[in-house]
Amino acid sequence: MKLRRITLFVSLMLLFGIGQNVLGISSKENEEKKIRVVCVGNSVTRGYLLKNPERYSYPSQLQNLLGDAYEVQNFGHSGATLLSKGHRPYIETPEYPEALNFDADIIVIHLGLNDTDPRNWPNYRDEFVSDYMALIDSFRLHNFNNPQVYICKMTPIFNTHPRFKSGTRDWFWQIQDAIEQVAKNSKVGLIDLHPPLYSRPELFPDALHPNAEGAGILAQTVYENITGDFGGLSLAPVFMNHMVLQQEQPIQVFGKANSRTKLTLNFASQKRTCTANEHGQWSVTFNAVAAGGPYELKVTSDSEESISLYDILVGEVWVCAGQSNMEFQMKQAINASRMIDDAAEYPNLRLYNLKSIVRTDNKNWDSTTLVKVNQLDYFEGEWERSNSDDAAEFSAIGYTFGRQLNKKLDVPIGLIQISVGGAPAEAFIDRKTLEFDPYMVDVLTDWKKNDFIQGWCRERAAINIELAENKLQRHPYEPAYIYEAGVKSVVGIPVAGVIWYQGESNAHNAEHYKHAFSALVYSWRSAFNDAKMPFYFAQLSSINRPSWPYFRETQRELALSIPNTAMVVTSDLGDSLDVHPKHKIEIGERFANLALSHDYGMKDVPNGGPQISKVTEEKGKVILTFSHAVQLKTSDGNRVRELEVAGADGLFHPVSAKLKNNKIIIDSKDKKIEQVRYGWKPYSRGNLVNECGLPASTFQVESPNSNATKTK
Repeated sequence: MKLRRITLFVSLMLLFGIGQNVLGISSKENEEKKIRVVCVGNSVTRGYLLKNPERYSYPSQLQNLLGDAYEVQNFGHSGATLLSKGHRPYIETPEYPEALNFDADIIVIHLGLNDTDPRNWPNYRDEFVSDYMALIDSFRLHNFNNPQVYICKMTPIFNTHPRFKSGTRDWFWQIQDAIEQVAKNSKVGLIDLHPPLYSRPELFPDALHPNAEGAGILAQTVYENITGDFGGLSLAPVFMNHMVLQQEQPIQVFGKANSRTKLTLNFASQKRTCTANEHGQWSVTFNAVAAGGPYELKVTSDSEESISLYDILVGEVWVCAGQSNMEFQMKQAINASRMIDDAAEYPNLRLYNLKSIVRTDNKNWDSTTLVKVNQLDYFEGEWERSNSDDAAEFSAIGYTFGRQLNKKLDVPIGLIQISVGGAPAEAFIDRKTLEFDPYMVDVLTDWKKNDFIQGWCRERAAINIELAENKLQRHPYEPAYIYEAGVKSVVGIPVAGVIWYQGESNAHNAEHYKHAFSALVYSWRSAFNDAKMPFYFAQLSSINRPSWPYFRETQRELALSIPNTAMVVTSDLGDSLDVHPKHKIEIGERFANLALSHDYGMKDVPNGGPQISKVTEEKGKVILTFSHAVQLKTSDGNRVRELEVAGADGLFHPVSAKLKNNKIIIDSKDKKIEQVRYGWKPYSRGNLVNECGLPASTFQVESPNSNATKTK
């Protein structure tokens, strides 16, 4: 029925003389025939908001890319819907019959954004696929050139759009799925305009319409898909000489090439062939190989392009991420000089340090830096063999961790460092996770002013980008930025796990961090396609900052609530005045012991400090029972320090206790104990350790019969 409606509409246009070219009548018959390209769409196609759409709209920029052999025409109409019952159907715009009349060889359709309007999708969603198919058929039926048709998955709608949370966010992705269905049903090309722009919100002044640079990216994407020219053969950025690949896992190698290019790959005496798809993407999977190496990888194409990589090892790959305490370099750590000097003696320890091109120091960035930051060119680095120079500048925690694993496991170790001083956790989380997390979505809104981001971070970012002309200038502290500029570049290869030291820039809001950290772990496990990927993190150390006791308790609770996580206690290694304590080698060793115990089954390494497993009351005494401890003791042989209790009044006061085996026994002295806490000071001098000398976390717990427990 819809197809007949559109066909009748087109016939009327022809009757009134609008479609002369469809009948083969042309005033340019003697001219050399060009390949004619029709761009159908809405305001994004039209070039809305651009100062000079005739020059900078995506069809105009596409014309420049394609050259004189093509003729590109823009038939976009602002506000147009794909739905024929929408508030402004494209088939009822003047551009529609003009597009039919153009007698195109290639038709590119980008519609659907306006269908997210509440007047449209909630009412007529069931008609979207059939309406789209009818539109495609109308071009096929009334075009003698048997045109090649491409339909596009939509460009992004960002969170500052006024209807984002009220429906647009959800309907947008439903329409994206419907567009894929249309492409399958109608057997047309599918161009995905979303990925190349989704990480570039600064190109969208109103959250919907790209600026001239954004339109250029859109044009480049369309150009690549209709010509098959994707810039030739390339590997994904993470593949380099000296890299380490994860052992005991199939090895996937992937990259880009011009569409339909045939490739041959050789790795570790295995040969694979594949063909790049219509989007220029290719991927092959090699069988898992034995740990060790070195191996070589060679990729050749039928167009005589080739890439060769050498000195590739197979072993264990770990990501070392966080803010400045993970970034803290070996050369700054106490007792690190010997480890730096003999770094070359560990050739099977490989380092991939994604270094930032500029630090977030208290100064303005120049225009060149600001442009690179916007273009996500914030990190640079290559895989390197362990050597003194690179070890000195690598994360002290990460390097110590990797070196201990290398010695204990006797397999190659690859470390990927992604750390930015001062960065909040939100910057490491992917955009879609933030958008769909009900607690985290508001972090994206006006991040330079909202209170989710710590004031210090917002102030420092404001100084760095003060000279920017674009009001939407990016910064590494921005939610999703570090993920988009750094983490995303290594996603796709398997990793053994993550070690994480971050939180200083979120310590102002422990309650929010519960959601932020959970979202972070979910984001990375989804990205690396491993729902059980180990995620070990450092608890903040001791310093005279009043919010830190509550924050450390939040971290302790997170380690108990999120599967396959564990926490390294660092409060005994803090500095009362310096947020960057220098005892980093000890922390790296604690991380290594966690991994060796949890992931590699080693029983001869200490598995963390004492952890509360049970709180009971017995004969007027409160008893705290600990796991990871056979014998509780104090590090200095004195009584337990900083142990406090509170009654019904909620007021804490110091209390003495006995240590027996793996228990702390507190006498209530005829007063009911409601709560117990330990080390509850910003700079804690708590001295509770286990038989291995590893410290207990600071904590606050309730007694079994407290009013709070009964209420729960």
